[in-house]
Amino acid sequence: MDPVTLSRWQFALTTIYHWLFVPLTLGMGWFVAFMQTRYFQTKDPIWRKMYKFWGKLFLINFAIGVVTGIVQEFQFGMNWSEYSRYVGDIFGAPLAVEALLAFFLESTFLGIWIFGEDKVSAKVHLASIWMVAIGSNLSALWILLANSFMQAPPANAYTFNAANGRLELINFFALAGNPKGWIFFFHTVSDGLAMAAFLILAVSAYHIARKQNLDFFKRSFQMAAIIGLVASVLVFLGGHTMGQYMKEVQPMKMAALEGLWKTEQPASFSLLTIGDLSGKKEIWSFRIPYAMSFLACNNFTCEVQGVDDLQAQAVKDFGPGDYIPLMVVTYWTFRIMMAFGLVMMGVTAFFVWANARGDITRAKWMKWAPWLLLLPYLANASGWLLTEMGRQPWIVYGLLKVEDAVSPNLTIVDLWISLIGYTLVYGSLAVAMVYLMKKYAVAGPDAAMHESVDVAPSLVGSQD
Repeated sequence: MDPVTLSRWQFALTTIYHWLFVPLTLGMGWFVAFMQTRYFQTKDPIWRKMYKFWGKLFLINFAIGVVTGIVQEFQFGMNWSEYSRYVGDIFGAPLAVEALLAFFLESTFLGIWIFGEDKVSAKVHLASIWMVAIGSNLSALWILLANSFMQAPPANAYTFNAANGRLELINFFALAGNPKGWIFFFHTVSDGLAMAAFLILAVSAYHIARKQNLDFFKRSFQMAAIIGLVASVLVFLGGHTMGQYMKEVQPMKMAALEGLWKTEQPASFSLLTIGDLSGKKEIWSFRIPYAMSFLACNNFTCEVQGVDDLQAQAVKDFGPGDYIPLMVVTYWTFRIMMAFGLVMMGVTAFFVWANARGDITRAKWMKWAPWLLLLPYLANASGWLLTEMGRQPWIVYGLLKVEDAVSPNLTIVDLWISLIGYTLVYGSLAVAMVYLMKKYAVAGPDAAMHESVDVAPSLVGSQD
C-alpha cells in the first residue's frame, strides 16, 4: 500500500472507533439529566436509582470516548500535515471554540457531578449534569461545523492566499452558519438520542426477561421506547433534509449513492443495482420511476444529474482525473443505513404499541430484544462511511484532494508501525469497554447505588 492509502486506513480506524462512543454520550447525557430532574421533583427513589445506574454506563462510555478522541488531533499534524497547512486557519477556528468553550464547560461540570454529590447542593448537582449534556452537544456542534467545511465549504467564509498557498478565514459567522453543519448537528443529536434509547432498551430487556427489578426496568423501557421512536423518526427526517441539501452542494455523492450514471428528469430510485467489483460499472439495475426526484426535491419532476455528466463537468472545472467515489461503497452503505434506520423505527413503534396494549414484563420477545443494540451502531457506522467516502477524491470538497493532503515525508514503515499500534491499542480499549459496560449493566441498579465507577480525573474532558 502507498502512504495515502495507509494514512486513510489509519484515520478511518481511529475515527470510526471513536465515533462509536460519541453519539451514545450525546444522547445518554440528556437521559441522565432528565432522570435526575424527575428525582429532584418527585423524590421517588426509583428515579434516583435510574440516574445512578444509567449515569454509571454513561461515564464508562464517556471515559473510553475521551481516550480514543485524543489520537485524532495528533493525526492532523502527523499524517495530514499538508491538509493542516492548507486549511488550518479555517479548520482550527471551530476546534479552538470547541476546546475553549465546550471542553471546559463539559469537563468542569462533569467533575462536579462525579465528585460533588453530597458536597454541593442538590440544585447545583442537578444543574451540573445538565451542563454536561449541553456542553457535550455544543462540543459536537463545533466539530460538525469543522467537518461541514470539508463537505461543503461556504465560498464567503474564506479566501485563498496565493503568497503562502493557504486558505484563510475571512468570515467566521459564515463558517459557523454553514447549513451543512447545522443539518449534520440535527441529524447527530437525533442519532445520539436513538442510540442511547436502544442501549436502555437492550439492558432493560435483559433484566425484564430475567424478572429482575421489574418496576425499575419497566419504567426505563417505556421511556426509552417513546424517545427511541421519536428520535428514529427525527434521524430519518434529518437524513432526508441532508440528502436534499447534498443534491445542491455534493451532486456527485448523490449520484453515486443512487448508482445513477445518466442524468434523468424525472429521476428513478434504484431498488437494486448490481455492478462490477470496481464499483464503477453497472451490470443490471431495477429502478422505481419518479421516486428519486421526490426524494431529492419533494416533487416528481426535478432533474437529478448522473455520474457521467458530473465527471465530465469536474474534468472541465478541475482538470483531468477520476472524480467518481467508489460507488459500491456509497451505494451499499446508504442502503444499509436506511434499512437499519427503518427497522429502528418499526421496532420502537412496536415497543410503544406493546407497552400500551399490556404488560411487557411477560413478553417472550424480551429475550432477543437486547440484540437490537446493534442496530444504531451499524446504521451510524454506515452513515459515516457514506459521508466520508462519498466526497472522494476530495478531502475539502472542490478545493483539496486527499492525495495532496497527506504528510510528504511519511514512509511505509512509519505508517505500518503506527497503524498496527493503533489497532492493538484500540482493540484493547474495545475489550475494556465491552467488559466494563457488560459488568455494570448486568449487575443492575442495586450495585450502582453502592459502588463507584473508577473514572480517572485526567479522562474528564471533551470527546470531540
